[in-house]
Amino acid sequence: MRIVIAGGHGQIALRLERLLAARGDEAVGLVRRAEQAEDLVRAGAEPVVCDLEAASADEVAGHLAGADAAVFAAGAGPGSGAARKDTVDRGAAVLFADAAEAAGVRRFVVVSAMGTDRELPAGTDEVFSAYLRAKTAADDDVRARTGLDWTILRPGRLTDEPGTGLVELADRTGRAEVSRDDVAAVLVALLDAPGTAGRTLDLIGGSVPVVDAVAGVVD
Repeated sequence: MRIVIAGGHGQIALRLERLLAARGDEAVGLVRRAEQAEDLVRAGAEPVVCDLEAASADEVAGHLAGADAAVFAAGAGPGSGAARKDTVDRGAAVLFADAAEAAGVRRFVVVSAMGTDRELPAGTDEVFSAYLRAKTAADDDVRARTGLDWTILRPGRLTDEPGTGLVELADRTGRAEVSRDDVAAVLVALLDAPGTAGRTLDLIGGSVPVVDAVAGVVD
């Protein structure tokens, strides 16, 4: 498979690229800066410099041409303000979905966040609120599309602990941690499971092997 990943230099994306490359898939990572490219090459991925905050849908569609699947794993990241939460976490996700439809790439997996379907308590940090609003809007946009076989993955609190290969994956899981290693492994399994299209899934660490956890949510 040829998989194009938005946010190709992110911590989850680099792990995903290594897993895909190790099994012989073609991983293509979109990155904002040319100096990030070498990290993708070391991960076994093909880097493509493309700033999703400045690119057109047609330009991104050109990078998606011939792909079997697309994964949106981009984010404004820590230290960014509310404005960039909107331009990246919402705007870039919508642009990437537009481009996937234009390129005829139906399989579309989104790395979202827990809390997008819940009311935030009073006093929630303004930037974090903006982040969740942006993720909510992006998820809603993707769900409304008929031209994509989408799956939305909402991981719990991310850690850099080594992956265990054991997770809990369901419509609702409750809040808990999950390693970035295990998120990447679940993304690979979701790409292999088209029967998860149309599902929005929470992910945390658990006791079920990744492949079995994904098989358990296939419609």
